[in-house]
Amino acid sequence: MADLQPVRGTHDLLPEEMRAHRRVSDLARGTAGLHGFDEIATPIFEFTNVFARTLGDTSDVVTKEMYTFEDKGGDRLTLRPENTAGVCRAFISNGLAQHAPVKYFYSGPMFRHERPQKGRMRQFHQIGIELIGAAQPLADVEVIACGRAILESLGVADDTVLELNTLGDTESRNAYRAVLVDYFQDHIDRLSEDSRDRLTRNPMRILDSKDDGDRKLVADAPIFSDYLNQESQDFFGAVTGGLDALGITYKLNPRLVRGLDYYCHTAFEFTTEALGAQGTVMAGGRYDGLIGMLGGPETPGIGWAAGIERLAMLSGVMPEADRPIAVVPMGEDAERRALTLVRDLRKAGLRAESAFSGNMKKRMKHANKINAVVAVILGDEELSRGVAQVKTLDDGTQREVALDRLADDLSVALSQG
Repeated sequence: MADLQPVRGTHDLLPEEMRAHRRVSDLARGTAGLHGFDEIATPIFEFTNVFARTLGDTSDVVTKEMYTFEDKGGDRLTLRPENTAGVCRAFISNGLAQHAPVKYFYSGPMFRHERPQKGRMRQFHQIGIELIGAAQPLADVEVIACGRAILESLGVADDTVLELNTLGDTESRNAYRAVLVDYFQDHIDRLSEDSRDRLTRNPMRILDSKDDGDRKLVADAPIFSDYLNQESQDFFGAVTGGLDALGITYKLNPRLVRGLDYYCHTAFEFTTEALGAQGTVMAGGRYDGLIGMLGGPETPGIGWAAGIERLAMLSGVMPEADRPIAVVPMGEDAERRALTLVRDLRKAGLRAESAFSGNMKKRMKHANKINAVVAVILGDEELSRGVAQVKTLDDGTQREVALDRLADDLSVALSQG
């Protein structure tokens, strides 16, 4: 039945895939913590204006991809298509300017109504960091270095390339925008319909166009770096110098842009050729005008976001579940004792399970089915002596262990492999 299938563009994360996702988020969370980023969680939905303002009312995300609805109170709400806007809104709402600079890590689901494809779903998951309140170029270095360290922790850094560009300050962007408009105006008959609209509203977005005709024009468009003032050049020089000092290699990409006005200075992406057409695994940049645009105090910021699905695919690691201890009681007295035995093993930090019914053969079959590392066999005779038989299922060896030492004994034995 159609109504018993997941909605198109969504899917269930069953245990194996969930472990792969959890590995990405846990390693990222730990590495971000080492860099001083504390975790934050914002609501999955916000007032629509939070995203309409920050993403631009002409962007594809706003016009085509946002899941927007009116709630019972008449408010226009939107499931978050990204999380930077939500984090910045939280910065304003909670009066955090007095604590700036602040460093945040997040992990969670995002929602965009776009054509589902490999590594990109309508409900997808991202990790990300935001450093708010630091205008210095070393903040950019810190954010990029943290991203690189997370890729290293996942074992995928060598499969990625850091692409880097500068968007300059407001003066530089205005100078570049003027020559860009002149260039595309001379070729307006060859522009796509969407890009003709962008030309009057936000010409830099044309540089992001996926239209083949637009891309041919973009290839010959003026280069941003030719219009950078000295201050912008110095800022970018400090960023690249910091990356050089850390031994983080990068490739300059003059076509890497962010179309919205609140972006400035550093723009970057970690890309890969290992995932086919979907080559970006982590993307970020400096957004000094975003918090002011939302109505807060003018506050600098920089951050990045990365897709958990793509990172899990790129790493190719499918972690196995911890192998449990199977408690196999035989007889009513043993079943009652097994309840407290399983509890005590779990209190000791050991994964323990017991089948709910069946004879010895069925219970041992269950132990093998759940891939137990050992079976703790407990019958009337063992109970009378206060012991259990511990059988290692991989090699069939068996030994006797006192019940009051069982948790300690298994903790040591399993820690030693």
